[in-house]
Amino acid sequence: MNHIQAVPASVIDSIVAIALAEDCPRGDITAGTILPPDARATAAVVARQPGVLSGAAVFERVMKQVDGAIEVTPLLSDGERFGVGQRLITVTGPAASVLTAERVGLNLLQRMSAIATATAVLVERVAHTNARIADTRKTTPGLRALERYAVRCGGGVNHRDNLSDAFMAKDNHLALVGQGEELTTALKSVRARLGHTTAMEVEVDDISQIPAVLDAGVDVIMLDNFNPSDIPAALKLIDGRAIVEASGNVSAHTVAEIAETGVDIISSGAITHSVAAIDLGLDVVIE
Repeated sequence: MNHIQAVPASVIDSIVAIALAEDCPRGDITAGTILPPDARATAAVVARQPGVLSGAAVFERVMKQVDGAIEVTPLLSDGERFGVGQRLITVTGPAASVLTAERVGLNLLQRMSAIATATAVLVERVAHTNARIADTRKTTPGLRALERYAVRCGGGVNHRDNLSDAFMAKDNHLALVGQGEELTTALKSVRARLGHTTAMEVEVDDISQIPAVLDAGVDVIMLDNFNPSDIPAALKLIDGRAIVEASGNVSAHTVAEIAETGVDIISSGAITHSVAAIDLGLDVVIE
C-alpha cells in the first residue's frame, strides 16, 4: 500500500534510537555472552492473531540500528491484512544482534499493527456511509508520528498533528471565553487574526451552543458526546455551513449508528490510546 504517506526516515530513526538506548544502554549481557560471536540466525515475525500490518519499515530500522549486517525482508506491505500463523517479515544476520533488537522491534510493530487493526474495524463499519474515521491527539508521548501513520495504514485519516497545526476550541476554552454573543465575538476576533489557510474548529456539547459558533463562520463543528438520536437536529441546524465531526463514545458497536446520521468525520481516541498490542512473535527458524 505505497499510497500511504510514510513517516520520514529521520523521525523513525530518532524514535528507534531513544527506544534502543532505553532497552540496551550498555549492550545485551545475555546475547553477548551465551552466543558464539560468529553465530548467525534466521528468524521470522509470525502472527499469533489476525490483523493489519503497520510498522514494517520501523521494525527494519530497529534491526539496522543494532547491526547494519542484519538483512530484513518484509513479506507484506503496511496496510495489508494477515492471518494467524502467517509470516510477516524475515530477518537474517548475526544471532546476537537479531536477539538484541527483537524486543524493541516487536514492541513498535505490535503497537502500530494494533492501531491499524482497530482503525480498520471502524472504517469497515462505516464503509456504507460518507463518514471518515479520524484519530485524535490522545497518542503515546513520543510515538505520535508512528501511531498516526498506523491510523493511515488502517484506512483512517489524521486530525490536527499538534497544537500549532490548527485552531480548535474545546470545552475548557469555551468555559473561559463565554457563550452566546461573547463566544461569537471571540471567534470572529480569532478569525480576523489567523491566516486564511488556518482551519478553525469548535467543540460543542449541546445543540444550544451551535448558533453562536455558526455565526462566527468556523470551518468545523465537533459534536462532543452527542447521543446519535440528537445528531440529526444538529445537522439540520448547521445545514452544510460547516464540516461536522462527531466524537465521544465511539466504538465498533456505536460507530455505524453515528455515521448513518450523516456526519462528515468521526474521531476516536480509543484507536490510539486503548488498543492492546497485536500478538506477534519473532521465531528463530531451525533449518
